[in-house]
Amino acid sequence: MTRRSCAIYATGIVCAHLLIVGIALVVAQVFQTMIHSRLKKEITLTEKSQVFEGWKNPPPPVYMEYYFFNVTNPEVFLAGGKAAVKQVGPYTYREYRPRENVTFLENGTKIYALNPKTFVFVPEKSAGDPEVDIIRTVNIPFVAVMNELNSYSFFLRTVVSMYMNSLGIEIFMNRTVHEILWGFKDPLLTKIHSMKPEVDDHFGLMWKKNGTHEGEFVFHTGEENYMDFGKIDTWNGLRKMSWWSSNQSNMINGTDGAVFHPLISRNELLYIFAADLCRSIHLAYVKDVEVKGIQAFRFAPPSDVLMSPKDNPTNAGFCVPAGDCLGTGVLKVSVCREGAPIVVSFPHFYQADPKYINAVDGLNPNKEEHETYLDLQPTTGVPIRACKRAQLNIILKRIPGFPKTKLINETIFPIMFVNETATIDDESASQMRTMLLIVTLASNFPLLIVGMGIILLFVLVILFCRNRQKKTAKDDTAYTQVSDKPDEPSETQATQPMRNGSYIAMSPVEAQKC
Repeated sequence: MTRRSCAIYATGIVCAHLLIVGIALVVAQVFQTMIHSRLKKEITLTEKSQVFEGWKNPPPPVYMEYYFFNVTNPEVFLAGGKAAVKQVGPYTYREYRPRENVTFLENGTKIYALNPKTFVFVPEKSAGDPEVDIIRTVNIPFVAVMNELNSYSFFLRTVVSMYMNSLGIEIFMNRTVHEILWGFKDPLLTKIHSMKPEVDDHFGLMWKKNGTHEGEFVFHTGEENYMDFGKIDTWNGLRKMSWWSSNQSNMINGTDGAVFHPLISRNELLYIFAADLCRSIHLAYVKDVEVKGIQAFRFAPPSDVLMSPKDNPTNAGFCVPAGDCLGTGVLKVSVCREGAPIVVSFPHFYQADPKYINAVDGLNPNKEEHETYLDLQPTTGVPIRACKRAQLNIILKRIPGFPKTKLINETIFPIMFVNETATIDDESASQMRTMLLIVTLASNFPLLIVGMGIILLFVLVILFCRNRQKKTAKDDTAYTQVSDKPDEPSETQATQPMRNGSYIAMSPVEAQKC
């Protein structure tokens, strides 16, 4: 057997083995199963896990952008006209949110943690100075007192109204951004505090929220089931709430939004418990996106999250008392925040009933600026970009006994909205890309084997064809026909002795001498 034949046979054997083994691995998904199994074990909230440190001390910077609605025509609104507002902002704060008092429970299957948040003003990302800029907005303490007295006698409401008039307290107030956010000593609350010490004499939308946490959380680590990774087990010792009017609405579902289970698919719903909204919400897949070279799935709350119970009966549980429902796009949360009739929505009443948008001039809802979304890397479940957007509103309506409200039309009045953003930093993005490349190569290793087998198959075909061509050429020139008629000797041949024999192929064969 020639060397060429050996090469052909060896190539064929190796090619066959590569194709058989590669196709078998692809069909059985052995490597992909191994990678997925490893991810399920590695992505857990344990001290040995690589994601634990990132969960405990989140590396991406988180920014809180506050936008306010400055009321430009309070007199018109109080006279029964339509209010007009102008958006002012952003006033941006860097948010620091490390996990503290981290304690493992139940053999490492659960973990306890507090999540205090601290805010530091970032002037270069802000539209102005919060300690200087004045905003005209609704006097929320005034509305809270009116709301509390609504169930009392008309005579008592009239007396209180006269007293507030003597103090010069109006429905609208002028305060700096800093005061509205972080608190000021309110004259009305100060009077109430003197009679009821448990009532705080300060008011602010973020009063006592700088450096504090939203409650005590216990999370699943994912040790028992990777699908439970990061899910909330209890919040302030509760597995369900009691504010809403149905068991489903009171459920505490999902994570806190910081982490999600690995191997996310496009057709699943992701749940987040939002303590500031007093409820859980779900997010659905929207589209594929790319963030700093990393492929991600975008999830966002679908329109049915805040849909009217008429269109989505499952939301009837968020009507308190039962049957007392608002329209699409708004949620009354005063049941978990005592005092003023607070309503939350998406900014500028995005995805809300047009009647709320048209009730106030100056609103312009749009998806790009007002949608809440989360971009998740599907293999690891890590959020690589997030925008959480929510608006704070208050219900203004006529209350008998308070003459200043006698002409106003009931309105869900916008106060401010917040845009909480976070994007993966460059260093973490680089590490993520490297890790995903390794995972991709390992998962597709069987395809590499099949590819090598196909290449060798082409080589085998080429070698076989070339070998056939050379064999055919050899067969055509192996023997030359001997003429019956002897050739005439040339002049050169005439001077040389005659040779017996003939020409075989191209070389003359000399006759052997006797």
